[in-house]
Amino acid sequence: MQAFRTARVLSSRVFRPYPSKTSLFYSTMKALVYKGVGDVKLEERPRPKLTATTDALVKVTKTTICGTDLHISKGDVATCSPGTILGHEGVGVIEEVGSAVRGFKQGQRVLISCISSCGVCDYCRKGMASHCETGGWILGNTIDGTQAEYVRIPHADASLYPIPDTADEGGLVMLSDALPTGFECGVLCGKVQPGSSVIVVGGGAVGLAALITAQLYSPSLLVMVDMDANRLKFATEFGATTTIDSSKVDLVETAMKLTDGKGFDACIEAVGIPQTFGDCQKLVAPGGTIANVGVHGTKVDLHLEKLWDKNISITTHLVDAVTTPMLLKLVLSGKLDPTTLVTHRFAFNDIGKAYDTFKAAAKNNALKVLIDM
Repeated sequence: MQAFRTARVLSSRVFRPYPSKTSLFYSTMKALVYKGVGDVKLEERPRPKLTATTDALVKVTKTTICGTDLHISKGDVATCSPGTILGHEGVGVIEEVGSAVRGFKQGQRVLISCISSCGVCDYCRKGMASHCETGGWILGNTIDGTQAEYVRIPHADASLYPIPDTADEGGLVMLSDALPTGFECGVLCGKVQPGSSVIVVGGGAVGLAALITAQLYSPSLLVMVDMDANRLKFATEFGATTTIDSSKVDLVETAMKLTDGKGFDACIEAVGIPQTFGDCQKLVAPGGTIANVGVHGTKVDLHLEKLWDKNISITTHLVDAVTTPMLLKLVLSGKLDPTTLVTHRFAFNDIGKAYDTFKAAAKNNALKVLIDM
């Protein structure tokens, strides 16, 4: 934003107005910064500026914390360097747009996608925006993210979505990442169909998002697995036909009985550890699909000696957010209610407490925490 508005010429004198209030008093902003392993701090940082004509500057009104943010804070994501502002989810109001942005204007309310898409590279044209040659998952990873008062959004025309003034911003934050991830990486990759049997292993926010959106395809059996009683309670409320506490019973034995020993057409792995991926290999039916959603930080065993003749598929997927427009329509029409995933709210100044709550999600009965800016 220019520090001074256009000069006006009156008679022979040139008068320059004072700098705008925004530029004079708000050239810095509060932001949560990744400082190093185990160290994130709320700091004053310079407000971002547009660096390309396709950029937009968004004043963030609400954001949230993702499990990936916790991985970064632990030093598990090598692409995120110390000094980066965290966060890749949020809604806000457009403060400024580059000269090449055609779909948005100042003052417009928008949903920020976790995936930045140029819309024209080979990967974007294939519907794989997660691998966009100049975008993908960059917010809060390789460039500054949304856990700040302002964020620069590259490729604004393909990376933002307009939202009506009457929409619930808190619920729409779930459409930045959690809901499309559960739907695309779990339900669509898992080939959920009417009458099929589905098991979701892992009842965090993304696993529950998969559970919720799987019901768009009317499976006959929809099972949620977790070790936390509160998450299983949520799963029942959200439409699971059966829940299994794998800390109390033998998961494979109990789940297989539900299918008369045949196994599940879709096994959605939403944890990201060797044990749960191994369980899915035991639970998948002949001709079924294991849809891996969890973020794995260590190697897993693939038992081809038992699976080679079962005609199964195994998918891995990073969300492309190509279904965000459709999910947004469902939310705005009342067909989906993502606010049910929000269990805790914090002011931005208390984002440290929000992280502590989210880190101990089981203890605090937390799913998604909402940050009000």
